[in-house]
Amino acid sequence: MFTSSSAPSRAPSYAAVLRTPHAVRPFAAALLGRLSYGVAPLSLLLALKDATGSYSVAGGSMALFGAASVCLSPARAALVDRYGPRRTLPPMAGLYAALLAVIALATWHRGAPALLLGGLTTAAGACTPPLGPVMRAVWSSLVPDRELLQRAYSLDGVAEELTYVTAPLLVGIVVTHTEPAAGVLAGAVLVFVGASALVSSPAVARAHTARQPDATPGAPRPRLHGIVALRHAVLVTAAVGLCLGALDLLVVAFTERLHQAAAVSWVLAALSAGSAVGGLAYGAVRWRSAARVRLPVVAAALGAALLAAGLSRDLYVLAALVAAAGLFVAPALTTAYLIADESVDAGRRTQAGAWVNTAFNAGSSGGTAVIGLLVDRLPLALCFALAAAPALVCAATVTHLRSRRSRTADTGAAGTGAASRDAVGGA
Repeated sequence: MFTSSSAPSRAPSYAAVLRTPHAVRPFAAALLGRLSYGVAPLSLLLALKDATGSYSVAGGSMALFGAASVCLSPARAALVDRYGPRRTLPPMAGLYAALLAVIALATWHRGAPALLLGGLTTAAGACTPPLGPVMRAVWSSLVPDRELLQRAYSLDGVAEELTYVTAPLLVGIVVTHTEPAAGVLAGAVLVFVGASALVSSPAVARAHTARQPDATPGAPRPRLHGIVALRHAVLVTAAVGLCLGALDLLVVAFTERLHQAAAVSWVLAALSAGSAVGGLAYGAVRWRSAARVRLPVVAAALGAALLAAGLSRDLYVLAALVAAAGLFVAPALTTAYLIADESVDAGRRTQAGAWVNTAFNAGSSGGTAVIGLLVDRLPLALCFALAAAPALVCAATVTHLRSRRSRTADTGAAGTGAASRDAVGGA
């Protein structure tokens, strides 16, 4: 049953997470590096547009950047699991930062060849260091208690969400006083400094050496189709990404039809604020139900909120419902990462977390692309319903599959018990 327990005096707090030995340093370093993931792409988009004078070149280059980053994320995480973050993150971060620096120099003035910029941007995306999955693997090694780990993941997710709120403000300050290429250069510095500080932490060495004996360097990568719980988590997370990617564009369309396009920023800020509040509240609850039971429920609640948002006729009602949808975003991701963590051995946690992260990012890109094709052809309420559908359908599907597997297991256990009783009677 989806219930919680109220024992605040005994439940570990967020302060207990930060008091964990060796936790603050890698956490702060990873956040500094991940701030680059908000600063660099936006600055890169603006710099490419200014350098080429073409939105199509800038958009195409950024699409290649995103595709390379997302598609190769599990492979980069597998390298981290195999060789350890101290051997893999420095070259990844160094190459990524160097490519960003080259792009910054190339885009400081107009006239750089579009083909060259596209190639450099794609290469940079391919080298994006997996700081988020590495930090979650570090949390898992530092915090053996599952309740405290839930709070650690919630805190990590909310802090990461705040970096994506802060990053556009920083880019705005940069482009006001200098060229967008300076923002690209700042992103390079942030990721290099953050990754270097992260791998120098004793907690990172502990996370790698604490791998289970069976997770040797020659061990095969986890096969997604062979781990049912992880497969379900990835499926639901991709659906959540689809919903949110579609929502961004739908909010733009909604505000433009009301001739209040400037309101887009604060409606999406309401989404982020809701996610932060929901993540902190969710992480503070002592849940009795398993994470694999909670995940489809949270996803379905997100879908229901988006479905209701499509019925809005007023901007304030839309903002309130979008904020309500945000309440379930961080909990969904936190729960998916918990499932990924407990589904594999210690030597494969980075890659398992990267699969969840990849599913969310790929779903977000896909949701934006699909709704972009439909928003001018269908009523807006129907587009909101279509955006909500992936979360609702995946939640129902995963719940049904889990129930069917549970019934099958119960039937098998009953059959085994009957056979044992027959054997005893025959003896």
